[in-house]
Amino acid sequence: MNAAQPPEHRQGSEPGRHNLDPHLDRYAARTAGMTASEIRALFAVASRPEVVSLAGGMPNLAALPLDSLSGQMAELIAEDGLVALQYGSAHGVPTLREQICDVMAMEGITGHPDDVVVTVGSQMGLDMVTRLFCDPGDVVIAEGPSYVGALGSFAAYQAKVVHVAMDDDGLVPETLRAALAHAKSQGKRVKFLYTIPNFHNPAGVTLAVERRAEILEICRENDVLVVEDNPYGLLGFDGQTYPALRSMDPDNVVYLGSFSKTFASGLRVGWVLAPHAVREKLVLAAESATLCPPTLNQLVVSRYLATHDWKGQVKTFRENYRERRDAMLSALEQHLPAGCTWTRPDGGFYVWVTVPEGVDTKAMLARAVTARVAYASGTGFYADGFGSRQMRLSYCYPTPERIREGVRRLAGVLESEMDLMRTFGSGTTRAVSGPQFPGPDTA
Repeated sequence: MNAAQPPEHRQGSEPGRHNLDPHLDRYAARTAGMTASEIRALFAVASRPEVVSLAGGMPNLAALPLDSLSGQMAELIAEDGLVALQYGSAHGVPTLREQICDVMAMEGITGHPDDVVVTVGSQMGLDMVTRLFCDPGDVVIAEGPSYVGALGSFAAYQAKVVHVAMDDDGLVPETLRAALAHAKSQGKRVKFLYTIPNFHNPAGVTLAVERRAEILEICRENDVLVVEDNPYGLLGFDGQTYPALRSMDPDNVVYLGSFSKTFASGLRVGWVLAPHAVREKLVLAAESATLCPPTLNQLVVSRYLATHDWKGQVKTFRENYRERRDAMLSALEQHLPAGCTWTRPDGGFYVWVTVPEGVDTKAMLARAVTARVAYASGTGFYADGFGSRQMRLSYCYPTPERIREGVRRLAGVLESEMDLMRTFGSGTTRAVSGPQFPGPDTA
């Protein structure tokens, strides 16, 4: 670039206008793939009390024993404040790592505390794993749709995402085989399969137990690591916990866990359980990212696990979310127009809705917010721009009454869209959208 050029003629500027970002030419190339989540721009409107938001994945914390927790936190500061408020290890508090192993044992995982690395939410763990394994141009296989925060991390490290299809039983093994064979034929290097096997975000489906061993075998045959993201695994509505992929193949699965959905999301305490050879590099990556996770937050979680009936609390959460799921499914059945279909989750936070051909959920979102209802459009959950006929509806946070009202409003918006299509024909095209970086209320 010619430094003598006036600002309005430099790269990234429109003629006659000053460049709004004077640092544009200084950014690393990898920032080109970083875009904000679609609903973030509407969040200020969508968060108004008169708008029913079915968009965010915020857990409902009203059932937590806040009085007891406040007392415990005060005691923690009084008794261990000099430790709780000090720097700690990037590896994580040893006692908490032992307790995390007890939590994972509920899903059949036999882990050693030394192989657990505590993170600032499981998103940090996902970011570190991607940083350790992916060079620009490497391929990550992920379900289609997939978690928007994962797609953002993959884009940040310039990995190419190849989506594989799901059905009501989760990831389809044949599509995984085909994707791996195609990548090999193209000379592409696949670094790992990223999967959310239980109560998928955003699809709401669960990987069938009989498919799990087959998928692990496919990955072993192709020398592909498995990254298992499992924040919802204890939130099955019938109380069932599925065997973790990590429990079936400890040497080839990196497991991501979190207390955000089963305790308190604001504490931002998650973890990675990695094969022993990977653990040390994760600790080094954690040191470079945050130096150490907050000791106070870790000790709060540790004391909660030691002094509260945390399994009973998880049961309470399951019951609350099951009630909300039932309200959502009932309202969809009652109100949504013909031609709409949706998944029927048996745990977790989300329902994945497919609307009739020609309706573009991204284009419709602003009109939905005007009608005082919000959702997450499907395009944000694909790296390749698909998903314009889908939307994710979250039932975790609103009350059952608000859920029913929100679905009623959404149905009215859909009916209006379909009336316009019938009158003028469909003028929509597939929206092209890239990987996105969600705020916590849209993740």
